[in-house]
Amino acid sequence: MTTNLTLNCDMGEGFGPWNMGDDHSIMPLIDAANIACGGHAGDPTTMRTCVELAKRHKTEIGAHVSYPDKQGFGRRAMDITGQSLIDLIHYQIGALDGIARAHGTRVAYVKPHGALYHAMLADVGVLNDIMAAVASWHAELELVVLATPRDRKTLQLAVEHGLTLRYEAFADRGYTSRGLLLSRNKPGAVLDAKQAAKQAKAIAQNTLKTPRGRRIPVNADTLCVHSDSPGAVQMIAAIRKALDGL
Repeated sequence: MTTNLTLNCDMGEGFGPWNMGDDHSIMPLIDAANIACGGHAGDPTTMRTCVELAKRHKTEIGAHVSYPDKQGFGRRAMDITGQSLIDLIHYQIGALDGIARAHGTRVAYVKPHGALYHAMLADVGVLNDIMAAVASWHAELELVVLATPRDRKTLQLAVEHGLTLRYEAFADRGYTSRGLLLSRNKPGAVLDAKQAAKQAKAIAQNTLKTPRGRRIPVNADTLCVHSDSPGAVQMIAAIRKALDGL
């Protein structure tokens, strides 16, 4: 069984007067907050509010970086690579880390969002650019990557960059037989609260089941749930209860 499996959640995904997700209710239930940095969502006030909430509840702060795509919520692929991508990631980490430091805390890790997350899984060049950006920020900054069976190239690249990884699994998303996330338009891609709590317990026991019934091994450090899922607060509370009961 995985010990000390933390629960992380995408937070601060509003913008101006538009809110998404109940950050105030969710923050006490999680261990780590992936705070949007202005790429797919978020603005200075939203970031500051989330940082204050995280500090109040002793929740770890992570930079949820993405392509610059508010209209598509960061879910549209963009042809940004190399130094341009490194600059973009530094820009977003810097925005959140500056606000965090102004409030007596700091960013502890980076997690790519949406299309950037999927690009990182599919393109080793993008993965290398992201690692270069994170590793050059400060030595303690960690990178969240998908816990995929037999993924040696990610670990090897992290060693080359001197980077610590956090392996992540998803409580509220369905998986393919290869251990990747099902596309959101596929049946079984988004789980309900009962299914998510059951999957959280399975992941804590180092295994999960695909919609077709295949069991695949998974060794995760942290478990993600999305704040914009239907009934997110109730789902996260159920997952928290399931994990605390192990």
